[in-house]
Amino acid sequence: MFAKTTPDSAAEAVDLALAGGNVKGRSLWEDAFRRLRANKAAVFSAGLLCFITLAAILVPMVHPHPFDEIYWDYIQAPPDIQAGFLFGTDTNGRDLFVRAMYGVRVSLMVGIVATSVSLLIGVTYGAISGYMGGRTDSIMMRIVDIMYSMPFMFFVIMLMVVFGRHIYLIFAAIGAVEWLTMARIVRGQALSIKNREFVEAARASGVSNFNIIRRHIVPNALGPVIVYVTLTIPQVILIESFLSFLGLGVQEPMTSLGVLISEGAQQMESAPWTLLFPATILAAILFCFNFIGDGLRDALDPRDR
Repeated sequence: MFAKTTPDSAAEAVDLALAGGNVKGRSLWEDAFRRLRANKAAVFSAGLLCFITLAAILVPMVHPHPFDEIYWDYIQAPPDIQAGFLFGTDTNGRDLFVRAMYGVRVSLMVGIVATSVSLLIGVTYGAISGYMGGRTDSIMMRIVDIMYSMPFMFFVIMLMVVFGRHIYLIFAAIGAVEWLTMARIVRGQALSIKNREFVEAARASGVSNFNIIRRHIVPNALGPVIVYVTLTIPQVILIESFLSFLGLGVQEPMTSLGVLISEGAQQMESAPWTLLFPATILAAILFCFNFIGDGLRDALDPRDR
């Protein structure tokens, strides 16, 4: 793959080459990273997301108020900095700030793990379908179409009711139905890559189909996959929040942002802070992931190269 230089540096590269110097270009990934750093919204969102993640990890560990301890003198108390309740307390007298940070931890864990499950299934399924083509591709895509026709939320709720409302089941249930779009994206990339010269050369050299998919198809389809992953995580977090809002998500004493929003919605008139703070944190996380996804999409867009 040839090194790439930008138009701004083209004149300098020519002068350097004429002077007998070495011209050092940038790879496409380096060029994409440079464009991503120039996107202020994406950089700010990444920094804010890192800050929220670190707070979610550290605050429950170092804060003097445990997330499940009840303070009988502060039942549904408003924010009080002197007492150490930055976000106030909930209807049971528990510190809402610590519970919100713990909820961020659980929501992010659900989003990342469930997205990883869908990533593993979707990339493998889509790469095999697109590379093999023919009848194999047709059969595999008809299976995807059938699963698309199933009511997604009903399927998740059915799994939760049948197998129990365990947090690990939430990971598996959401990830097991979120891989369909990922498979379609990877399949489209595989269809366009499998007829490229380097794939033909590998096939002519006797490389097995498994190694071609692993070493050529999947790595060259990573650009759109990375973008879609950043957009899938907030979608999964929203699904978990909706399930928790219905009472099918994580159970006590654990909590998530969806659980906190569900509890706060019931006390919106008497204790609005119980809804305001968790909802604001959830909105900030969703905006961060969406801005990062938009930045990655623009950075990896081949039309801008």
